[in-house]
Amino acid sequence: MLDKINEVGASKATFYDLLGGEQGGTAAIRELVETFYDIMDTDKKAAPIRAMHPADLTASREKLFMFLTGWTGGPQLYIERYGHPFLRRRHLPFSIDESARDQWMYCMISAMHQLKMDEKLMQKLAEQLYGVADFMRNQ
Repeated sequence: MLDKINEVGASKATFYDLLGGEQGGTAAIRELVETFYDIMDTDKKAAPIRAMHPADLTASREKLFMFLTGWTGGPQLYIERYGHPFLRRRHLPFSIDESARDQWMYCMISAMHQLKMDEKLMQKLAEQLYGVADFMRNQ
């Protein structure tokens, strides 16, 4: 697996492939998203970013799952249903500063740890997600 992880972006290996591809990638992403939002919903460190979300996280969970499935190299579920994600535009109504970015990343990395994701894969995935999270900053 280490060789495949080192190849992400340099060859055909995608994060979706490394998470299990068609056999398990979708389930792994679903589990990651569910764990991510469970942490956001209960961890006091994430309270400010949790407050940016609706009380019912059902739609947020589904949209992030759909987005991450395509973003990792799997089926483009989000695009098929909603079109281009226009992430920055969709997040403009929220004040997203470094603290919000870091809280989002805290929840994501905590979820990866809780799921006992392979350390190398987690580092690579977190590095890429940090770029996306940082791009959402508008403050």
